[in-house]
Amino acid sequence: MSEILVIGSLAYDSIETPKGKVKKTLGGSANYFSVAASFFSKVSIVGVVGQDYEDSSVELLKGRGVNLEGLQIKKGQTFHWEGSYVKDLNEAETLKTELNVFESFDPEVPVALKKTPFVFCANIAPELQLKVLDQCSDPQLIGMDTMNFWISSKKNKLEEVMKRVGVILINESEAKSLTDSAHAIEAAPQLLNYGPKAVVIKRGEYGYVLFTKESGYHILPAYPILNVCDPTGAGDSFAGAFFGHLASLKRPIQDRDFRKACIYGTVTASFTVEDFGLERLRSLTREDIETRVLDFEKIIQF
Repeated sequence: MSEILVIGSLAYDSIETPKGKVKKTLGGSANYFSVAASFFSKVSIVGVVGQDYEDSSVELLKGRGVNLEGLQIKKGQTFHWEGSYVKDLNEAETLKTELNVFESFDPEVPVALKKTPFVFCANIAPELQLKVLDQCSDPQLIGMDTMNFWISSKKNKLEEVMKRVGVILINESEAKSLTDSAHAIEAAPQLLNYGPKAVVIKRGEYGYVLFTKESGYHILPAYPILNVCDPTGAGDSFAGAFFGHLASLKRPIQDRDFRKACIYGTVTASFTVEDFGLERLRSLTREDIETRVLDFEKIIQF
C-alpha cells in the first residue's frame, strides 16, 4: 500500500530561462511531488492526462515505483503551461496556460487508496482539493499548496481546505497575500490560526520559514546552487521530499520531524533547479540526496 496520495497536475511545460529554452518538457505539480517523494516512500497519484501523454513520461513514474491507479487518460491534450524566468529567476512570467483535459478534471480516489495515511493536495482548485479530502478516510496527515489565483478568486473555499489540513506549504507571496502581511515572519503564525500543525513558507533562493505552535520559528537558507537552470517545480519537489520523509518514519510525527523534513525538502529542490523540468530528478539517487544533506548541515553550523 502507498504511504502518500497526491492530487495535482501532470503537464508539459515550455520554459525559457537565462540558461536556455525547452518545449513541452515533463512538468506538473503531481509529477514533481511524486518523483521527489518516491526517494523516501511509496506514492500514488490522482490526476488526468491526455492522449498525447508519452509512454516515456509514464515510464519515469513507474520506474520510481509510483502507483498510477488513480491516473485518468482522457481524449484530448495534456495540460500545457508556458512561462519565462528571463526577467527574474524567483518569479515565473506566465505566457500561456492551456488547461486542455485538466479543465474538466473530476478527481476519483480508487477504493484501495482511500485509506492512504498521508495525503497532499497540490496546487489545484480548492473545490478539487475538497473533493479528494471527502473521499479519503481519516488520513494521518494532510498537506496542501495553493497559488495567488485561488487566493484572489476562491478564498472562502481555500479557507475550508486550510481548516482540514495538518501542514500548509506555500510560497512567500502567497503567504503574504493570504494574511495581508508584509513578510513571511509575520504571515506564518497567522496561517497557523487556520488549524494546521505546521506552516512552511517557501522562499526560493532564500530558503524557507517553518513555524509550529510547539517550537515557533525554524528558518534556514536554501542550499547554494551556483548554476540555476530552471526553478520550475522546486516548490513541488520540496513538498514531495518533505512528505516523503515524514511518511517514511512509520510512527507518530513529532514536532522536530518537521525540521528534518524541511532539510530534505530544500536539498531535493536544489537538485531540481539544476536542469530543465524533471531531467535532473531522472538521474538522482538517494545517496546523492544524503550526501548533500550532510553538506548542507555543515553549511548551516556555526
